[in-house]
Amino acid sequence: MINARSTAAGRALRAVRAVRGASAPMTYGLMALCCLIFVLGPASGLTPAYGSGDALTAAQRTYFRRWGVVPEQLFDGPARDVLTPATALFVHGSWVHLLGNMLFLFVFGTMTEERMGRLEFTLFYVGCGYLALLGYAAANAASEQSLVGASGAISAVLGAFLYLFPRARVTSLLPFLFFLPMRFPAWVVLPFWAALQWLAAGRSAQGPGVAYLAHLVGFGVGFVYAWARFRTTRVKAAAAPVPEGENQS
Repeated sequence: MINARSTAAGRALRAVRAVRGASAPMTYGLMALCCLIFVLGPASGLTPAYGSGDALTAAQRTYFRRWGVVPEQLFDGPARDVLTPATALFVHGSWVHLLGNMLFLFVFGTMTEERMGRLEFTLFYVGCGYLALLGYAAANAASEQSLVGASGAISAVLGAFLYLFPRARVTSLLPFLFFLPMRFPAWVVLPFWAALQWLAAGRSAQGPGVAYLAHLVGFGVGFVYAWARFRTTRVKAAAAPVPEGENQS
């Protein structure tokens, strides 16, 4: 009887860990890396070496242009700029920008990594993020504005999650419902999110705002990849109990 109970308890514990993403170290590693880079960089305002006031603003501008994507330089600048769509994935412009992206990665990245595996998920994340930022730069080739942030890669994770776990229920906060937490299946929440990105992309002007087009490219690439890779092996979704946040670029 004791052994039977122990076995049952072990199975229950493993199930809880699976839902919480205990076997998704790369997701947590990516989150930690983004947070570390942000804290050590000028955007956090926590590093005295960058100064304050105008000096800090100048340091931030230089930092974003060095490590972020500048579409005009990407296609006509030095060869090293080809790497910036990858480096930009780990750079964020503000605390709100960072925390919003990390919340989305936490919610949707753990289960996606568990399904794909550690190495494949990491390559998927970086590769799709690169393509998302590259797509945005190609559509805005004359822009001199720096683009930073992980949202292109995270949007790809959302696209893959939609295909892999369409029935997984996620908690959403909807502004027009007074931000009341409500649970919906992923096949409702994520296409709705993508539609909002599409509408916002049509209204946004070129500039240093949210790169909605990068979100759409990442989402589409992620979904297509998951379809091509897992269309014969898709499994039933588990519940996703963690709350959803607001994505930024």
